[in-house]
This record gives sequence, C-alpha cells and structure tokens, in this order.
Amino acid sequence: MPPAKKRTRTYDPARIRAAVPAQFGNIRDAVRTLTPEHMALSTRLGDWTVRDLVAHIGMAVGAVTRFLDLPEPDRQEVTLLDWPFATAATAAGVHDLSRHLAEQNPDLDAYLAGVAQRLTESLDRHPGTRLLAARTGSLPLADYLVTRTVELVVHTDDLNAAVPGLDIPYDRQALAACTRLLADALAVRAPGASTEVRVPPYAVVQCIEGPRHTRGTPPNVVETDPLTWIRLATGRITWSSALADAKVSASGERADLGDLLPLMT
Repeated sequence: MPPAKKRTRTYDPARIRAAVPAQFGNIRDAVRTLTPEHMALSTRLGDWTVRDLVAHIGMAVGAVTRFLDLPEPDRQEVTLLDWPFATAATAAGVHDLSRHLAEQNPDLDAYLAGVAQRLTESLDRHPGTRLLAARTGSLPLADYLVTRTVELVVHTDDLNAAVPGLDIPYDRQALAACTRLLADALAVRAPGASTEVRVPPYAVVQCIEGPRHTRGTPPNVVETDPLTWIRLATGRITWSSALADAKVSASGERADLGDLLPLMT
C-alpha cells in the first residue's frame, strides 16, 4: 500500500462520534420506507441487491462494536491514511459476510436497530485512543470512526442511486470527513504540489510531482463537488464521464487524474 507520508489531518472526535450515528440514523429512517420490491432491486455493486447493501451497511457500522469486543492490540499497525488502500485486500470476506447477514436477518429494521444500540453502548465505554484490531490493521477508535463516515456516505449514495425517489440526506460532518479523507488519500497516492484539487466547501489538497506552486492562481487546478469527488474516488463514475458531463473542471497539463482514480473500490 502507498506509504502515508503526508501529515494526517486532524478530525474533531466529538463531531465524528456524532456524525456516525447521525448518518446511520438517516439510513435507518429510509430503510423503514422500503418495500420488499425495493429490497429486491439491483445496485451498482455487482450482484448485490438493496437488501444485501443494507445488510452491509449494518455490518460496516457494527464492526466498531465487534472490534471493541476483541482484546486490544499491543500496537497500532496502520494510520488513517493507509485505510483507503487497505480495503481491497478484505473485500472478498466483506462481500461474503454481507450476503450472509442479509440472509440471516429477514427483519433488517430490527437488525439495524440492534447495531445502533450496541454502537451507542460501545462508544460510551471507550475513549478514542483505544486500539481496534480492524481487518485492515489495528488503529485507534477515533480514526476508525472516520473510516465509518466513508462507508456510510458512499453507501448512502449507492442506496439513493438504486431506489427511485429515495433521497437520504447527508449529515454535514459525515460528508465533510468522507470528502477530506478521500482527498488526502489522493495526495498520498500522488505526492507533490504541482496540482491543486478543490472540493468546496470541505477540502483542498495539492498533489502530483512537478513545479511547486507558491503564489497566485495555480497552473493546474481540478475542482468538483463533494459527491462527484466521492464517486470518482470510489469508482462509481469515471474521470472521463465526469469531464464529459461537466461534473468536474480541470485546467493545466497536470490536471488529469484519470490514471490515479479510483482510490478505492
């Protein structure tokens, strides 16, 4: 995995602790409105149905409690900026577990309610410094919760895309954290300062080797909105399609991110 040499951005622990259950609550509210026909709809995630996706979201949030229930590791193994690049190695196991949970929990509303209750109880008992033995490597609870904002925001978008008329809202703090982590991951993948990537109002990063910009308007600029950036970073849309649809603007000879995306899938 690419080394996380960039200075890690800091996140307000209290805001992240509030953002995760808030976005999970938005999803739970939407799931209660879904019919069996909705649950059987296909998604843009391979062979997953909406039911499989909902079960996966519960699994992703429930992982906080599962890992807190394990013995605390002796040392931290990965940083927050390692996480986006480490998820591919665990994808097959996550896929199988999600399908299993979908089959074993016919009442997904009750399943998600249980996940939410256990999350609240677990967070009340543990500080952010507590290490978790996560699948991708051990890291502090506070950092792992930031990764949950990515899971929740990305899959909220997946649900909205899969179910016609569904419009699950985004918690502002969750959307901000997701956007920033994925923007910082780009700077890790392509270190440098020749290109400025802007995702207003949440993130600005510099990346790609080349002449360093210090004053005035940067010669290479990429700009897009948060959801478009998240879709690009996670492979939901391609760089070429985003340009063609005017979802992203890119100026300068080093403003082509096509070979760097997606960052995670």
